Amino acid sequence: MISAINFQPNQIVCLEHEETRLYAEVIQIVRSGQMCWARPLMLVVPQSFSETHKDQSTLYDLRQGADLIWPSILFRAALDTEVMPLFTHLQASKTQPDSSQMAHQQLQDFVRQVWLAHQNNFIF
Repeated sequence: MISAINFQPNQIVCLEHEETRLYAEVIQIVRSGQMCWARPLMLVVPQSFSETHKDQSTLYDLRQGADLIWPSILFRAALDTEVMPLFTHLQASKTQPDSSQMAHQQLQDFVRQVWLAHQNNFIF
């Protein structure tokens, strides 16, 4: 894993919890607290319908949402090979009218799950 100190503004990072992945753009690393100010871009949530669809995921567009300030230790650098197909899919897909609200609800649920799983990283 690449150290958060090496993160640069505009770099794409990933925060993983269980099978869900949040991709975000680094705005700034706050060195004193080892916090990462990140702008969420997309959330990839796996689907578990059946064995025949086990590799499918839902991609939520978070580009119009609020930023996060989270412990940088929770992030890893995202690889171009994993992000580029997702951006391509995001640009090609048409957004549903209610998709923004659903995307932000998914992000809130994800943030809550990560916080519960990593509370020890939030002690300042």
